[in-house]
Amino acid sequence: MLKFNNSRLLFAALAFAGTLATGCKKDLAAPAQAATDLNSASKLKTEAVSLTQGFEVGSTSPKTAYDVSPTGSSSGDNVTLSGNSWNMYDALIGNLAGDLKAGSWAARIRNTGKITMLFDVTTGISTVTIKSGTYSSDAASTWGLFYSVDGGTSYTQVGSTITTTSTLTLSTFTFTGVTGTARLEIRKLTGGTNRIDIDDITINDGGTGGGGTGGGTVLTGKKFLFDASHLENAGSADWQIDADGTESVPIYTGGTTVETKAQRIPTPSYTGITSTTAETYWKGALSSWAIELVKRGELVESLPSGTAITYGTSAAQDLSNYDVFVVVEPNRLFTAAEKTALINFVANGGGLFMIADHTAATTAGTDANGYNPSDRDGDGYDSPRVWNDLMTNNGINNSNLFGFNINYVDINESPSTNVYTGTNADAQKVLNGAAGTASKLAFYDGSTATLLPANNSSVQGLFWRNSATNGGTANAMALLATYGSGRVVWIGDSSDADDGTGDTNDSLFNGWSGDAPSGYTSHPALHLNASLWLAKAQ
Repeated sequence: MLKFNNSRLLFAALAFAGTLATGCKKDLAAPAQAATDLNSASKLKTEAVSLTQGFEVGSTSPKTAYDVSPTGSSSGDNVTLSGNSWNMYDALIGNLAGDLKAGSWAARIRNTGKITMLFDVTTGISTVTIKSGTYSSDAASTWGLFYSVDGGTSYTQVGSTITTTSTLTLSTFTFTGVTGTARLEIRKLTGGTNRIDIDDITINDGGTGGGGTGGGTVLTGKKFLFDASHLENAGSADWQIDADGTESVPIYTGGTTVETKAQRIPTPSYTGITSTTAETYWKGALSSWAIELVKRGELVESLPSGTAITYGTSAAQDLSNYDVFVVVEPNRLFTAAEKTALINFVANGGGLFMIADHTAATTAGTDANGYNPSDRDGDGYDSPRVWNDLMTNNGINNSNLFGFNINYVDINESPSTNVYTGTNADAQKVLNGAAGTASKLAFYDGSTATLLPANNSSVQGLFWRNSATNGGTANAMALLATYGSGRVVWIGDSSDADDGTGDTNDSLFNGWSGDAPSGYTSHPALHLNASLWLAKAQ
């Protein structure tokens, strides 16, 4: 959202007509493992994931019947999942109470059905992990994993036959010598009409690993959770990917505003998005961002208002079910339990996208420097304070664990071209990744950060103010860092994610691709590359 202070932004007033009022990792362990893995740095993944499939299909299933006509043939059972073609013979994608599933959906197989990749991974296979269990009160069945290196002409079983239980259980299969193209098939072997659930298929490639493939290759099926639980839509803000219905959201003491409410699954279903779908398919200021992720084969959901952030629990939207958690301008402090969940999520491999906004020395009003706070709900905290509280008051590591501190300022750059030019491989993926080159970053009232490499040596600035030292620790506008096996990206202004559409009662402007003055169009590249890097998808 674009925000202006009349006393400071004459250039913005000339450029813009008018002024504005200040307005996820899908790797759920078996229940017995979850509690012990929260703080375990020794159990972090290091292999390079080349494909994930969690059967998360949005609000409706693309395969609701086991056997599609003609009966007994697999010819009608093809479905597209995350941009790839699969055959599901005597199988469907279900979300009933009896389905054992890590997220909202799982594949369900009966008789001697099977699930087959109709495409190849091209970088070999080192290991495959799959979750499985017995559907509802059915008796146990067995299944096996098979692979083909000749395009599906012949298959060979790998590993042991698995017997299902009433608990969703993770099985690991180790491959030897599969270094080129290959595809998988999951076959139900015994059990007759008893049904089994299959979920979270993960293929780790045949290389030496390191958490991503790089080289511009984008891995599909990653799950992104956009937070809408911390009043991201309070006041004139609308930091949601889609919203239907209404709710009353308190924004000032003694008063309320009526705000649109984000649903968990955006509607219409993301299964209907194609390469030409307009961002108006969903209603939200972040819809352009989310739709572009879906076009690249990724999955998106919202964490609705009233839902707590959790990690390592059985909650339907527990962070362990997602690769990246995106939080744009939170206006309420995270609870102590939520802070623990966020830190453990990142430490154990998750990606956290942190976006802040402008602020002042206090939230009581404009300070002597002309800085304005962005406390949109009147509780004394705005997003810079919310993020600083997470990094210094979490009970796990209170020493700015991500290696930076947000400054209480309100700055504008129109735009900054002071972009990192060094050799840091992670920074180069974010600045020059699969979504293009990010060479400019405009702030329309945002905050900066001070880098603290002594607290976390991985912290790396991406953009600085034009007046700042490139590569220095002061006045960073965007940065990245790692923590444990997870990753974080921070940007100091929410304006750049705003696509100008959403709640008609809010003040929205297009900072995503149509900034004025025009030409700051590398905002999509920065946000999308950063999203894919956080998901270890590039």
